[in-house]
Amino acid sequence: MISAFNSTLKTNKAQLPLQVWAGVECTVNRVGEEYLDQLERNGHATRLDDLDLFAELGIHAIRYPILWERIAPNGLENADWSWADERLGRLRELGIRPIVGLVHHGSGPRDTSLVDPEFPEKLAVFARAVAERYPWVTHYTPINEPLTTARFSGMYGHWYPHGRDNLTFARALLVECKAIALSMQAIREVNPNAQLLQTEDLGKTHSTPKLAYQAEFENERRWLSLDLLCGRINPTHPMWGYLRDCGVSESELEEFLQYTCPPGIIGINHYLTSERFLDENLENYPAWTHGGNGRDKYADVEAVRVCAEGLAGPRTLLKETWERYKLPFAVTEVHLSCTREEQLRWLNEVWNAAQELRDQGADVRAVTVWALLGSYDWNSLVTRSAGYYESGVFDLRSSRPRQTAIAKMVRDLTTGHKPNHPLLDTPGWWHREERLLYPAVSCRVSPPSLPFSSPASNRPLAIVGATGTLGNAFARLCQVRGISYCLLRRQDMDIANPASVNKALAELQPWAVVNAAGYVRVDDAEREPDICLKVNAEGAAILAAACAQHNVALVTFSSDLVFDGAESNPYVETDTVAPLNIYGCSKVLAEKLVLQAHPASLMIRTSAFFGPWDEYNFVTIALRQLAAGNTFVAAEDAIVSPTYVPDLVHASLDLLIDGEKGLWHLANKSAVAWADLARLAAKKAGVSVSNLIARPTQELGFIAPRPAYSVLGSNRGELMPHLDSAISRYLEEKS
Repeated sequence: MISAFNSTLKTNKAQLPLQVWAGVECTVNRVGEEYLDQLERNGHATRLDDLDLFAELGIHAIRYPILWERIAPNGLENADWSWADERLGRLRELGIRPIVGLVHHGSGPRDTSLVDPEFPEKLAVFARAVAERYPWVTHYTPINEPLTTARFSGMYGHWYPHGRDNLTFARALLVECKAIALSMQAIREVNPNAQLLQTEDLGKTHSTPKLAYQAEFENERRWLSLDLLCGRINPTHPMWGYLRDCGVSESELEEFLQYTCPPGIIGINHYLTSERFLDENLENYPAWTHGGNGRDKYADVEAVRVCAEGLAGPRTLLKETWERYKLPFAVTEVHLSCTREEQLRWLNEVWNAAQELRDQGADVRAVTVWALLGSYDWNSLVTRSAGYYESGVFDLRSSRPRQTAIAKMVRDLTTGHKPNHPLLDTPGWWHREERLLYPAVSCRVSPPSLPFSSPASNRPLAIVGATGTLGNAFARLCQVRGISYCLLRRQDMDIANPASVNKALAELQPWAVVNAAGYVRVDDAEREPDICLKVNAEGAAILAAACAQHNVALVTFSSDLVFDGAESNPYVETDTVAPLNIYGCSKVLAEKLVLQAHPASLMIRTSAFFGPWDEYNFVTIALRQLAAGNTFVAAEDAIVSPTYVPDLVHASLDLLIDGEKGLWHLANKSAVAWADLARLAAKKAGVSVSNLIARPTQELGFIAPRPAYSVLGSNRGELMPHLDSAISRYLEEKS
């Protein structure tokens, strides 16, 4: 595989297929006196066997961190190379070529910074030490995204040294680019054939006609780091005057010309948020988007949320890169923080754009699947450690990294197969009308041609249970997620009737079925056990057998009431079931029959629904009664893990798309008595709890016995947010 990688770098691109590279989100950035380390957050710092999981994907190369701040935080003489020795050695054994990064959105150890004049020489010393220790490494990214890092550290104040002015930005950028050049010089003194793969985040700015001058400036400045490295910044370049206006002297700029270092490969990182729109009509946008340039005030928003024609998109931006530099290039980060099907759609779109340009003669080398292990806290630009996690090729919310549907797509690409998931037939949200948050404005962008079939021709997701809370929630959120679906009533598919089920499956040809139907009246089940068992167990088994026959994926639901409550720790999937009531017995039988008939089914146990779209769940009733000044009685001794229905649906859909099977527990993280749940919701809603009465379960008149403790945990993966977050979002949705 290593030889194939080298051949791709040296041989005409038409002779070899587009390659798949990958990368681990590895930012080590400084905020004040604190270093925020993604490798510690994602656990890769201590998991060598991650590399074997990566190798199973078939990737050709990996952007891999040998970071200055981690290896030599207290000086090169005190460097600890053991981690790097082990990891790079294992990558070499696996045949995966590392593209070594030395600084990733960082500013170096504590004795330096991006505005330290000695930063370039200090980094070059470290770079030489890396090259001497690993002379077989041929490709380096000394500093990732220097322009972006300079903006965040020198202009916007997000990262150390927290500058908020043009001069700090300009000096940081010049220091970074000089450091890249000196580092490559030092590396090449050891390995003359070493290549620079220089990454940069590439966006595009659109605007109203009035602000066209500002958009033109932004669209020129986006190339600044690459133009500096390529030796293009001279007195005739538009950015020469800008840098002079920032406060950089002419002698500094002239001196920099000796530090040019054109990349062997340009690495383009592009995100949906990288395209911006500037609009002077401030009344159309929230205050936090307002800014200006000293001449005009304007809102700066994501172009995808306002541009009527849509985005320029990855194909246009990659083409602009090729036409400007005529240097080999690769897409070096492809990642989207979104639901699973949208992540697949984004990767598919970028891959197709790169392949199309390659077919037209552009020297595109690879597409890089970024954030193999996901990332933390990029929703706040990594300015704090809040634990906000975005999954990637692997999901870390399990006991070990769990492959997502992206992993299968990567394997398809590395083996030359066209990805064929049915959900790829629908355009991503960034192409759909619901993307618009503000009044649409023309951006004069020609919308890209999209080789998508119409949603009506897609194989749908069949949702059984049109009259229930869960079925309607699935339909609502499938609409939001661009998942074609059919919401089925009993007359459309009677799951207790094999002929009805087979007829519906044959006609609809769904790619998957969600069974959201069921008998849910726990106390009534004690009086009519036959009906409960027929619907919950026999019907579910008939549906499972038919899905197996038609080779259709199935997700169906069970309950926390399969347990007897004798435990005092959260129940996990492998715990022994012991139901106390008929309803629980029906679910135990359903689990057994469904997984026997269709072992690839996904059986989700959940608990204590509440949600914003029906009026008959516990939280909604409690708040309504308490707000009206009525008495509300709830159990004080039955401990449950309440489940916010939208969270349940999203997690279930992601698992279904990932191809997961077997038992899985999904409930919001909590262990709370019913009365305390009412109290918590009321407090957040600002409702008095003076009329809330907490009583023992035995005094509430239930017919069916219930477990005193039925909290759900998981040994497969805790995918659901905390209950506190769920209640806050419930109240926002209800308001």
